[in-house]
Amino acid sequence: MTQTAPHPAPHAPAPVAPGRVHRAWFVAVVTFVTIIGAAAFASLPGLLIEPLHAEFDWSRGTIGFAVSVNLALYGLTAPFAAALMDRFGIRRVVALALLVISGGTVATVWMTASWQLVLFWGVLVGLGSGSMALAFAATVTNRWFTARRGLVTGILTAAGASGQLIFLPLLSWLVVHHGWRPAAVTVSLAALAVVPFVWLLLRDHPADVGLAPYGGTYAEKPAPAEGAARRAVTVLFKAARTGPFWLLAGTFAICGASTNGLVKTHFVPAAHDHGMPVTAAAGLLAVIGVFDVVGTIASGWFTDRFEARRLLAVYYALRGISLMFLPVLLAPSVHPPMVFFIVFYGLDWVATVPPTIALCREHYGDDSAIVFGWVLASHQVGAALVAFLGGLARDAFGSYDLVWYASGALCAMAALMAMVIRRRTHDPLTA
Repeated sequence: MTQTAPHPAPHAPAPVAPGRVHRAWFVAVVTFVTIIGAAAFASLPGLLIEPLHAEFDWSRGTIGFAVSVNLALYGLTAPFAAALMDRFGIRRVVALALLVISGGTVATVWMTASWQLVLFWGVLVGLGSGSMALAFAATVTNRWFTARRGLVTGILTAAGASGQLIFLPLLSWLVVHHGWRPAAVTVSLAALAVVPFVWLLLRDHPADVGLAPYGGTYAEKPAPAEGAARRAVTVLFKAARTGPFWLLAGTFAICGASTNGLVKTHFVPAAHDHGMPVTAAAGLLAVIGVFDVVGTIASGWFTDRFEARRLLAVYYALRGISLMFLPVLLAPSVHPPMVFFIVFYGLDWVATVPPTIALCREHYGDDSAIVFGWVLASHQVGAALVAFLGGLARDAFGSYDLVWYASGALCAMAALMAMVIRRRTHDPLTA
């Protein structure tokens, strides 16, 4: 009697042939490119303040309020987006988010009142970008990687800086030479162009292609999580009963205040106040993007090897010192001390993300992506407050100096808070 070879189990993992690149790295590349394509929206707010003020005579505080709504929703949407990715899959959530970003951005071309700026740029782009937030990178990393998580987190975080590097010089040139509307259309098209890339190439889970995560063991794809919104809120309530959550949320709020809220939103108009051309100031922000890539990837490498809380303390302390010097460095032209600040600040821009995600993973395990989403929400609330208050301070005092000094002091506080975070000795969500 002839024997036939047994059929493999229907869900058996496909082995990765020696010398072949694991599929997880291709997923990371798709994620990287997706974040770059969506990063154009983050490059535009600082370039819009002066043109909108000139065309519509809206105050900087009013424009800053629209930006603050965008930043707040960016953060507050993130934990729900992470839960929705568990329910409906990464690919569907990200594709829909890109479409919302594209639609909200292009709608600003026809606005005539400030409430429309708040609705289109603040609400629609804020909701869409929140689903493209760092919780997206954290979810991809958690699912597809067991080894090299810190490095991958650093690389994916750097994607936003890479997008800034690519789009900011182009957008600033468009704003100066052709007005802000072509720049808005460019942002819309960039987000739209990434949608087919996501839909065709991104996969939700290693089990979808019969693989184990990189550096890990094979596991079946979990069933879709029901009640995404309820789960996001439940995880928040559990995490909120633990000390590390509040320390991480507090430090990350200061991180957002000192980066997206302050420098990304107000650096260009502040430099312009001192006589620097808009294109030159935007070019300096793009240089920050160059060194941010280096600093964030290096931070991911460090996070795999050193204690995360100590890294955070060092990063915040150095950032605070650099901001204290910025008011005396602003001038009509670019000079060596300003270049040194840009390089130094760029290396530290979002170097805080890999150790923050690592601490969320250490303390909150399988719920870490959602917890990080809430921590990111605090980041964006901090950014939103400073985006708004920075505009008010400029209107009231005619200068941004007070805001720079206050932000530097907050960074010193964040360094102290980071050192208070203790190592996990038990599971705080089940304690």
